Amino acid sequence: EQKSKKAQTVTGEAGVGRARAEVSVCEAEAKGPNASAGAYADVLNAEVKAEAGLGQARAQCSILEAEVKGPNVSVGAQAGLEGVGAMARAEIASASASVALVGMKVGVGFDTGAKLNHDGAEFKVLGSGFSFGRKMGISFLGSELSFDLW
Repeated sequence: EQKSKKAQTVTGEAGVGRARAEVSVCEAEAKGPNASAGAYADVLNAEVKAEAGLGQARAQCSILEAEVKGPNVSVGAQAGLEGVGAMARAEIASASASVALVGMKVGVGFDTGAKLNHDGAEFKVLGSGFSFGRKMGISFLGSELSFDLW
């Protein structure tokens, strides 16, 4: 007899002002002040996350993507067969762009924490650190250069 896995998910989101447009393979979205929180748990995994930000704009068209963010914070933790880790993020502002597998972010941030999962590992202290695995990257005080390998 096989036991069924019962997963529980709880999420909530609130914000002021949101606009979204989508045309063919392109999409754009802008958000004003917002906050969200969520938790997920099943027999083998648990994850919690909360985040808040004062503004964000993002556009994507095929393999091109760009994003700007105002002040934002988040905290999250994960434990289980899919991975373990915890990360706290605080960012004053950032602008990022990616083309296909290469990404670059310029900003001021103070991410601190570590994660290890089937995609790789990430370690940061006060915005400086590295990612190794599916995403290879190096960060310094919130600015980052990264490459997605697959």
